[in-house]
Amino acid sequence: MKKTIHHLAVALLAGILSLPALATTTASLDRTQVALGDTVRLLVQTDASTDKQPDIGPLQQDFAVLGSSHGSSTQIINGHISSQTQVTLFLSPKHEGTIRIPPLSWGAEQSAALELTVGGSGNAPAQGDAGQAGAAPVSMSATLDQKHPYVQSSVVLTLRLSVGVPLTQASLDMPGSADVLVKQLGEDTQTTESRNGRNYQVIERKYLLIPQRSGQINLKGPTLDAQVQDSNMPDINSFFGNAFGNIPLGRMMGSTRPLRLSAESIVLNVQPRPAAATGADWLPAQKVTLDESWRPDNASVHVGEPLTRHLHLTALGLTGTQLPDLSKLMTVPDGIKPYPDQAKTDESVRSGTMLGSRDQDIALIASQPGHYELPALKVAWWDTVANVQREATLPARSLDVLPAADGQAAQTPPATNNAPVALPTQGTPGNALHVDLPPGSAMARASVWPWVSAVLALLWLGTGVAWWRARHAPAQSAPVPSTASPAPAGRLAGLSSSKSLSELQRACRDNDAQAARQAVLSWAASFWPDSPPRGLKAVAQRLADPRFTEPLQQLDRACYAGSAAWQGASLAQAFAQSPRQAAVDKVAPVIPDLYG
Repeated sequence: MKKTIHHLAVALLAGILSLPALATTTASLDRTQVALGDTVRLLVQTDASTDKQPDIGPLQQDFAVLGSSHGSSTQIINGHISSQTQVTLFLSPKHEGTIRIPPLSWGAEQSAALELTVGGSGNAPAQGDAGQAGAAPVSMSATLDQKHPYVQSSVVLTLRLSVGVPLTQASLDMPGSADVLVKQLGEDTQTTESRNGRNYQVIERKYLLIPQRSGQINLKGPTLDAQVQDSNMPDINSFFGNAFGNIPLGRMMGSTRPLRLSAESIVLNVQPRPAAATGADWLPAQKVTLDESWRPDNASVHVGEPLTRHLHLTALGLTGTQLPDLSKLMTVPDGIKPYPDQAKTDESVRSGTMLGSRDQDIALIASQPGHYELPALKVAWWDTVANVQREATLPARSLDVLPAADGQAAQTPPATNNAPVALPTQGTPGNALHVDLPPGSAMARASVWPWVSAVLALLWLGTGVAWWRARHAPAQSAPVPSTASPAPAGRLAGLSSSKSLSELQRACRDNDAQAARQAVLSWAASFWPDSPPRGLKAVAQRLADPRFTEPLQQLDRACYAGSAAWQGASLAQAFAQSPRQAAVDKVAPVIPDLYG
């Protein structure tokens, strides 16, 4: 009986010894004190083999988890199997102070709570780290040039980054939002300085912030993400025992650790547009200037000749796209038509802030000779320094336009006044303006059309007489069909217009606006010889076809404004199918039977 009990006790003891010990979960930090922006390594370990992961949710409140790694090991010693599973987390503290790392659950077990001090130099040694005395190796600060800006005005954020250790894969991000537009201003500047025996590279970057609404706006500060050299990597033995020998973990996982550093959140108290700002456009700026120049600037201008006004608007503290369309602010008297060109906007950095500019050419063409007064051009803007409304102004101008170059003014008798065009400024005589006659312009061809009309009229009359005589001549041996229909005059004239259409297609391919205009008018004259159109607008009105209207208007603007960017594709497509039949049907009726 005793022998049986002894065997049972031995078997029970052997069974107990063969059962695995209860799994334990531990957590440890590689350092107990770090600077804000630095990272700390948290090792969570369990002595069991498992596919599960520890619950790191409790860490999210005080830390950003920048990276993680996983590993496991299994050992068999004297027939006994032991396992270890480790998770390494790189944590970036979100604030300074003493932060408690709560117990972390892994399966049914929990680790013990830990404490971490964030702030100061962050060089308290742990696990053999000797550390270095002095300031934090990486620090960042941000300042605003103003904290109470006006809505849609510019705020300059200056970011100063001090780096005392090598960084790799560094990136600096400043996100915007629906409430604030963010744009980097200029290029980074770099200097060096020494503090507490350590050399620092100081990088300065400026951002332009443009608030889109009034009231208080909170914006997340710039964030630096980088990899920094890690001299605090523990030995692999502390993680895995002797399973892999004395190989430093740093050699296996790399010798860098992630670093994340964020500047403090930005708070803007944005003021609304003041009631005293009565301008058509809201332009909050530090300084606004408006300048002009004229082309040509030293001779006479006649009816139909373009006089180009170049306007240059700049604003310190605004982007180029915020500046208004000057052609809509400029008024012209009756008898002068403006042809604005596409504006060009630009941006640059001056005095540490944004300088926006807008350049625009506006061609002015008079249809009648005489004396004209161009009203003053005013751009209202709000002075953000003095908090008052101001105006950038160009003075009123006087313009004397001479009759057309051929001596025939449009709808007016020829003038006897040969005075040059004058643009006086503020009571002083201005320089005379001169415009060279554009090749192929209406003025250059005005004296030709009477002769062309006369020749075409004679040809038309001769053709009609020949056709009448042929119809009433005695019958020949060859039968003449009795059903021959009369030929339209426009169709006969169209035989000579094919050359003009060919020249038009060639001019469109070459994007030659003046040659295209001459070809269109030459074609039109072959159909309306008794009253040829004097301009492209008249051609479009006579054709009365929507497919020609817009291309002809574009060509007309390009010729008068002197634009070099005209493209002839749309005009070539419009004239790809000859419009002569529509033109003939609408304008030139069929010649009636002379004998009923």
